[in-house]
Amino acid sequence: MQFRDLHKQYEAMRAEMDEALLGAARSGAYIMGPQVAELERQLADYVGVKHCITCGNGTDALRLALMALGIGAGDAVFVPDFTFFATAEAVAMVGATPIFIDVLGETYNIDFTDIYDNIGLCRELGLKPRAVIAVDLFGQPAGYKALAEFCKQFNLFLVEDGAQGFGGSINGRRACSFGDISTTSFFPAKPLGCYGDGGALFTDDDRWSEILRSLRVHGKGADKYDNVRLGLNSRLDTLQAAVLQVKLRHFDKELESVNRVARKYGELLAGRVKTPMVPGGCTSSWAQYTIQTENRDVLQARLKAAGIPSMVYYPRTMSQQTAFSCLNQKPRSVAERLTKTVLSLPMHPYMTDEEIEIVANTVLNND
Repeated sequence: MQFRDLHKQYEAMRAEMDEALLGAARSGAYIMGPQVAELERQLADYVGVKHCITCGNGTDALRLALMALGIGAGDAVFVPDFTFFATAEAVAMVGATPIFIDVLGETYNIDFTDIYDNIGLCRELGLKPRAVIAVDLFGQPAGYKALAEFCKQFNLFLVEDGAQGFGGSINGRRACSFGDISTTSFFPAKPLGCYGDGGALFTDDDRWSEILRSLRVHGKGADKYDNVRLGLNSRLDTLQAAVLQVKLRHFDKELESVNRVARKYGELLAGRVKTPMVPGGCTSSWAQYTIQTENRDVLQARLKAAGIPSMVYYPRTMSQQTAFSCLNQKPRSVAERLTKTVLSLPMHPYMTDEEIEIVANTVLNND
């Protein structure tokens, strides 16, 4: 059994995928070929925003967003204490300071009410609060209505880290449309993944779009040899764009399928372990299916013995990362508890009912 079966996905798309890859190879336009611009238009239409700017990976997307917003030394950016390292890493890479915020135990996403208590911390540290990065963790969009109101009240930028959330929605509005600038990752195991690294940014703001297009190519101006700002070398390969165009055509069908898998898990596991909660009006893209259990080590060993892969996302908080020990920030209470109890089960669009039942029965220790 595969944790996320990319082999089955390829087989389901083999003819289209081979044609797209060979077409890109034959074209000779391997960097920023026509498929890249076509994909950007398709992604912007899918998400429902004016602009999509592709880049080299999801971490670069976050960094580019912060650069475009002018965030740097002396600035504070609020990030969840329970997330992947790149969210906070991007903040530090532009010279700003991440301030770690607790998350909600039901959805795993940032608890904006905890930001209030940390506004004062920023001032004590001599930092200027500038932005909130909300993460659509495990595929579930964060609580953007409340977050947007909070950010407006305190004059903060809102950045959506949709690396795991692409395809999710709130009341029909799709993930990656909620931030002043939103980002995503096309790492192969993500809901919409390519065959290498890739990322993208989304915005309705014309000026930020222009700046981002400059920043991803060394800060170039109208002339490629006139660099008007310091930027990055972060472009999406044509081959990866070709892969994503094929996968995007199948994406809505895959979303339906992963939600079928999640519903089946929920039916079988409800009341026995703590299963993920999706708020009313919301849809998750199920980057991970993550349960909570006090006996994680025992359960993970039992799954392994049965040939079932599982993963712990994440075994430590951001504030507990060695790289951030110099900040002397204590782990947030819910985030720290989750590091000891979360366990992600196999989840992908091509799981059969039989496979789901095998996993669930093993979790429940049913023969």
